[in-house]
Amino acid sequence: MRIAMIGTGYVGLVSGACFSDFGHDVVCVDKDARKIELLHQNVMPIYEPGLAELVATNVKAGRLSFTTDLAEGVKDADAIFIAVGTPSRRGDGHADLSYVFAAAQEVAENLTKASVIVTKSTVPVGTGDEVERIMAEFAADKGAMVVSNPEFLREGAAIEDFKRPDRVVIGTDNEAAIQVMRDIYRPLSLNSAPLLFTGRRTAELIKYAANAFLAVKITFINEIADLCEQVGADVQEVSRGIGMDNRIGSKFLNAGPGYGGSCFPKDTLALLKTADDAETPLRIVEATVQVNDARKRAMGRKVIKAMGGDARGKTVALLGLTFKPNTDDMRDAPSLAVIQALQDAGATVRAYDPEGVEQASKMVKDVTFSDSPYAAADGADALVIVTEWDAFRALDLSRMAQVLKEPLLVDLRNIYRPAEAAKAGLTLVSVGKG
Repeated sequence: MRIAMIGTGYVGLVSGACFSDFGHDVVCVDKDARKIELLHQNVMPIYEPGLAELVATNVKAGRLSFTTDLAEGVKDADAIFIAVGTPSRRGDGHADLSYVFAAAQEVAENLTKASVIVTKSTVPVGTGDEVERIMAEFAADKGAMVVSNPEFLREGAAIEDFKRPDRVVIGTDNEAAIQVMRDIYRPLSLNSAPLLFTGRRTAELIKYAANAFLAVKITFINEIADLCEQVGADVQEVSRGIGMDNRIGSKFLNAGPGYGGSCFPKDTLALLKTADDAETPLRIVEATVQVNDARKRAMGRKVIKAMGGDARGKTVALLGLTFKPNTDDMRDAPSLAVIQALQDAGATVRAYDPEGVEQASKMVKDVTFSDSPYAAADGADALVIVTEWDAFRALDLSRMAQVLKEPLLVDLRNIYRPAEAAKAGLTLVSVGKG
């Protein structure tokens, strides 16, 4: 099938590359000429393991191409996916849908046949209705069919998630659109991926509800971690004990410095705005957002407390800047709040991250970036693990104890055990350990 992907951000690029790897003919469209130029050189605008290789393979095979010409991109397309950004709108937290609606209008004005218009961007309930209205206004005679198909990709594991999904949610009651979507996702049938066909508004809400629930789960275990510290319990064992219950499950029960990234923060805010507009308050989600925001800053105070309550004039080395491993995404990363809290307390911050330095340098000031974990730790008064990159899971702790000015390791991801830290000569402060 011929597919047009509008937007070459995280969702659009990964989806377009994977669809082309299924054997479809995919054209990715973006207004950013520089980004398209770099993609022609196989330079990825994001870091995602395996993506550059996947793109190169399918470009070489002639199944994947890139253009700034939307009219050419959507020409004769069987399906047109809108995968543009929906950032939080300033002032009220609602998703900014201006890019979605602008893309929809431009698509409508350039349709050449009856196509399925698929909203891949994360959008609030009712967005598909407005896209359908735009199609009726600007492409009344083309027979466009509007579908919701939310993405559920984890940064750092997006290709695997796309090719082996837990589910594929498709929102439409149009039989012709259903058949097109079945054909697009047919290659997944070998993996027995469940296709869930539902109403368009329901599909839109499923995405937000899923992300909000996961955010709640993360925030819950973080609060339990605080309780563990006060009563002498171990949050990792609590997590394991409750995660073994099949009704709960073990995923998203790792205590840490709070959630961040491109999805959970903006999607929980957008869901709250939708609920507010519908006069149906979501108190649990409201509390989740408030607790998570407070937790990030609290992690900075935790480091300061571990340093004796005074960070002024001291140097703190941070390992990990991105909100999670295997990405360069710094959006709402806990490290940002930790850095700010430390700097406000008078500390000097030195940092290392395998992929996030370029993005971090645009978002933080007065931070020295090092080229290795040991260089960051050299002469520092404390070493803090903020992001659980694999490269930090087997550090030479004895070497760290030697290069640090003070042998203090604050492990905000609970990678190391007290015994191994003590053996290396380090004092370990963990999360949720009494």
